[in-house]
Amino acid sequence: MKVKKFKGATMPEVMQVVRKELGPDAVILNSKVIHEGGFLGLFKKRKMEVLAAIDQTKLPKKKHVTHKKVAEPKTDSKSNVVSSNQDNVLQELREMKQWMQKNATKDSSFQMPYQLAYDHLIKQEVDQEIAYDLTDSIQARFNNDEIGESKVWVQLSFEVKHRIANKGTFGGEIFDKQFIHLVGPTGVGKTTTIAKLAAHCVLNRQKKVAFITTDTYRIAAIEQLKTYSKILDVPIEIAYNLDDYQKAKEKFKDYDYVFVDTAGRNFRDEKYIKELGKIVDLNYEVNTYLVLSLTTRAKDLEEIYQQFDNIPIKQLILTKKDETTTYGPILNLCLKYKMGIAYITNGQDVPDDIEETSIEQIGKLIVGD
Repeated sequence: MKVKKFKGATMPEVMQVVRKELGPDAVILNSKVIHEGGFLGLFKKRKMEVLAAIDQTKLPKKKHVTHKKVAEPKTDSKSNVVSSNQDNVLQELREMKQWMQKNATKDSSFQMPYQLAYDHLIKQEVDQEIAYDLTDSIQARFNNDEIGESKVWVQLSFEVKHRIANKGTFGGEIFDKQFIHLVGPTGVGKTTTIAKLAAHCVLNRQKKVAFITTDTYRIAAIEQLKTYSKILDVPIEIAYNLDDYQKAKEKFKDYDYVFVDTAGRNFRDEKYIKELGKIVDLNYEVNTYLVLSLTTRAKDLEEIYQQFDNIPIKQLILTKKDETTTYGPILNLCLKYKMGIAYITNGQDVPDDIEETSIEQIGKLIVGD
């Protein structure tokens, strides 16, 4: 069997070369759109790349080569062997084609404008398998027919919202427990987010609120939360250990909501979760939210989530939407871990720069307007 790669400006042009070199019996294993040439990454030309294969026995003979006449196989047991070998080669080609179609998700090409949708998802850092599956579902829905670009975007938005609809709860204001813990790595904005949530409960819902902070590693974090407690006129307790935390819980047992700010640490440090459990009661009936920054790389976001996998996370809170234009990791987290999102923050202002999420909003962030 001979396998060869061909390139050309258009698909008909490439197929003409394939038929000329490999003959009419060539099998197309894979085809995709590529971009080559250009200067400093600019002005690249769009080309088609085709991977084709042919049984060596069916290769067209070149005219300038003289071949000896080969006797036709007799109609006996040998002819059955020849037929069997050809069947095996064809089966091998079919299996290879199926394997390549299944595994070449990164470079797989779609008809225009489906390809534009796929490229957009990849640019948004949506996981390659998820991006391929979404695009393939849309294209299959229309039986590979070319449709208008605007219709593709509408269908993509619908598909994204449909996929995440049953993966978790979206939106906030659903604190069904008295104690609300915010956990997550350092630098994601847990303290500011707690202040925004507490301010909303105090100012808009007239709830009786208190603070507990276990972030004794950073004096600045304690002072920051103390400042918010004075502004909102709510009490605050500092817990250095589990005993302090239990005393603070007892002190605030008559409050509507108690927001607990935990210390942020290096998410790759496995001791972090164990230390967290020594200070706060993770087994107590609480709402625990994992706070993640949208400026974090997609791969790191998943590693962070996996570090907190043993903690009963109710929902995610995503911060720093105003500092990025890449929202694909939101979709990755929702679909891979069946996790809903409560809030997204979009600035430092307390209490304004926080918004409840919805399936509609997630679809708009991923697909755009």
